[in-house]
Amino acid sequence: MDVIEDQPVADGRTTRWAEHRRRRRAELVTAALRAITAKGAGVGMDEVAAAAGTSKTVLYRHFTDKEDLYLAVAERVNSRILRELGEASRRAGDPRDALAAIIDAYVHLVEADPEVYRFVVQHPFLERPLTADPVQRLSATVADETARTITAHLRVGGARDSSADAVAHGLIAMIRTAADRWISSPERVPADTLVSDLTQLAWGGLSAVLTPQEAP
Repeated sequence: MDVIEDQPVADGRTTRWAEHRRRRRAELVTAALRAITAKGAGVGMDEVAAAAGTSKTVLYRHFTDKEDLYLAVAERVNSRILRELGEASRRAGDPRDALAAIIDAYVHLVEADPEVYRFVVQHPFLERPLTADPVQRLSATVADETARTITAHLRVGGARDSSADAVAHGLIAMIRTAADRWISSPERVPADTLVSDLTQLAWGGLSAVLTPQEAP
């Protein structure tokens, strides 16, 4: 006879409450993004609460502290960046197009809402150093995805791929640093100009790596 072990059954009310809290947190993150766009990267908890039509007391019921809210906002922004960069890369037909698409998507995402970008990258909202920086994690994830794309093109072209990971991380660091500098400039060039310049700069080096190795 089969032995049927008792399985824990989630209480319906507990499940509904957990789902309610998840939805409410998502709504509060959306409100925080509205407040950041309207008030700037230095927005405060009072302004976030006002944008959500609630009080700071309610905010702190759903977020442990300011860092918890910051991390939730950063996660939302990071997910969007990863999704759009991935879609841009998949639409590209060759290595140069893939590189240009990644740069174009990143720069235009920064341009679309510079205050949200500053909020996530510079985190003026916080009063103490982060225990773990989500921006570094995002950069690493984007670089890993870029490395896979570069490696695939290298192998198809018969070129060396041993340095693809290091090259990809270097490219993403360059793009992010350039975007940070650009968005902070009071007299910045148009986004399309920056995209074109960065693509030419990056492709100048990457195209050499993509050249198949000559037989020894």
